[in-house]
Amino acid sequence: MIDVYLFSGFLGSGKTSLLTDVIRQLKEKGLKPAVLMNELGKLPFDSQAVEENIPLKEMLEGCICCSGAEKTEAQLQTLLAGETFDVLLIETTGAAHPVEALDAVYSPLFAKELNVKGIVTLVDSKLWIDRQQLKPQIRSLFLEQIRHAHLLLANKMDLLTEGEQAKVIYELQSFNPSAQLIQTSHGKCPISILERLKGTIQKKEVQQARIGEELSLTTRLVTFKRSVEQETFEAWLRTLPSTVYRMKGYVPIDGMKNPMLFQYSYGMVQWLPEYVKMEPIIVIIGEQIASLQVPGSE
Repeated sequence: MIDVYLFSGFLGSGKTSLLTDVIRQLKEKGLKPAVLMNELGKLPFDSQAVEENIPLKEMLEGCICCSGAEKTEAQLQTLLAGETFDVLLIETTGAAHPVEALDAVYSPLFAKELNVKGIVTLVDSKLWIDRQQLKPQIRSLFLEQIRHAHLLLANKMDLLTEGEQAKVIYELQSFNPSAQLIQTSHGKCPISILERLKGTIQKKEVQQARIGEELSLTTRLVTFKRSVEQETFEAWLRTLPSTVYRMKGYVPIDGMKNPMLFQYSYGMVQWLPEYVKMEPIIVIIGEQIASLQVPGSE
């Protein structure tokens, strides 16, 4: 499996600086990175920071999100099929929600090939102090990016006083206690810290939830062992807690020749017939999802 790091963070937080420094460290270790970069505009300004010999795919106009998942999947498939690399680095746009970004990465077509180590969120420490000045919608996104992180990098600490630094660290640790927190400047973080991330895929199908370890965003792969009735499956969907954000994949339905393409997003369900026999597998994204009993997977 290829290790994947997803770099999240608000506009101007230092993601591209982190990206270029991590590329340098990987190359020093003899590892070959590839990059999938997301930008809001039509011109690839940030990608100019990536060296020419690094495999690179760009998603312009902010399409690493729920609405652009198909384009993201196509770019990832092209990378996996046409390039040889050891680590995949994904830089999302500053306006991307972490759940949507992770959803776009986890296509059932190649989910078993990728080991997403985690969401690394850079926090502009100065902006955190001044967050109440942001418009409510912008502030909500800023906080969501921090809340869903597996690793928090409190960046631009060199711009703060000692008192401000202590305030930022205390408040961020309180806001997302399940994430490791590192103080950084200029987006520099030792690669060893990234490598220690455990990954977002839950290896065991069912495990007892452990308080403090199941609170951050995780992903679960579920393979079906038998077909299910569509009504039974939809009845199960209606019982799901609000902590299940996304599901997608191929569900084997009674009476259908091939597993159906299935998507679930915040309670909304979509079914589409599939004319090619796909592997009966779905990806679940959410919090505290380890104990979900999925019909047909027993």
